[in-house]
Amino acid sequence: MIAARPIVLVVLPGSLIWKLVLVLAGSALIALAAQIRIPLLFSPVPVTGQTFAVLLVAAALGRLGLASVIAYLVEGALGLPVFAGGGFGVATIVGPTGGYLIGFALAAALIGSAAERGWDRHLGTALAAMLLGEIAIYVCGLAWLARFPLPVPLLDAGLIPFIPGDLFKMVLAAVALPGAWRLVRR
Repeated sequence: MIAARPIVLVVLPGSLIWKLVLVLAGSALIALAAQIRIPLLFSPVPVTGQTFAVLLVAAALGRLGLASVIAYLVEGALGLPVFAGGGFGVATIVGPTGGYLIGFALAAALIGSAAERGWDRHLGTALAAMLLGEIAIYVCGLAWLARFPLPVPLLDAGLIPFIPGDLFKMVLAAVALPGAWRLVRR
């Protein structure tokens, strides 16, 4: 399949410096979305807006979406309060939610690659890309979370309560991209 440019690079093409600005803007969006947080009493994993931002940034920026997620993780590791609830540091990355954070990078790689193959232009393929991203986040997150003592079974702590919200965020991100492409074509 012929490589397609992600929507942001179609609308806002530019130099290498401009791409760096886009990467940092993507990491800032993820950091802002991480502050939308609903803690759960039975799980160390909060409900946040991060997954929506990761899905959207990855689809909108293509491979640069992965760079945004990596920048976000590095910013947090270096001590910037970018993680959920203002969290920061390597301790957060190696803590119970660390697998989900690493899963963001895998999701961004998968979704960004799909976007660069044109999957972000139609609802069905955009949904498929978002679903692949969500699965990557859950697989990494649950595999890591399983290493920690939990007050409830693993799937109750790290998967089942998140499915409705993540489905909503996934559909919202999947609808946004084809909709944005329709506006660009006009």
